[in-house]
Amino acid sequence: MKKNRQPEVWLRGPVPDIPQLLQPAAHALLQTCEELPVWLEDFDEQHLWSKPAGRASVGFHLQHLTGVLDRMMTYAKGESLTEAQFEYLRNEGTEQENSSVDILIAAFEHKVTEALAYFKTLNTAILLEERKVGRKALPSTTLGLLFHAAEHSQRHLGQVLVTASLFKK
Repeated sequence: MKKNRQPEVWLRGPVPDIPQLLQPAAHALLQTCEELPVWLEDFDEQHLWSKPAGRASVGFHLQHLTGVLDRMMTYAKGESLTEAQFEYLRNEGTEQENSSVDILIAAFEHKVTEALAYFKTLNTAILLEERKVGRKALPSTTLGLLFHAAEHSQRHLGQVLVTASLFKK
């Protein structure tokens, strides 16, 4: 990885207009956006859908980052998933025509932009409100969902960099 001359996002101060309690989530999402292109800079696109040792492909992780963030934001808003979201979920890990590292990263970055715009609208009084997750309506809170979306992005960033490193010369 190339040396970034800046400190990590969380050490650069608050993200403007994001409530204080959501700063860690915003920082994690922005850090993922910054690191994905760096870790995939010399990645050979022919391996985008390769599954080394039967593990998930880089393409899957990139699709999954976007899909999970989208779903967690929906649940945080107290909404149910749409049929389009279920279709996206069914197709995570499936090679899509015209998909590339750049296109998949851009889709995640777009979803992060949407998430941060949503963060800016939140009254922190709703952060501890109960929210239901999935078909089983498992319990969470608005804050729990937003935190999970952020930490999940960091988790899959790690999986992307490990999987991609297997294909570097």
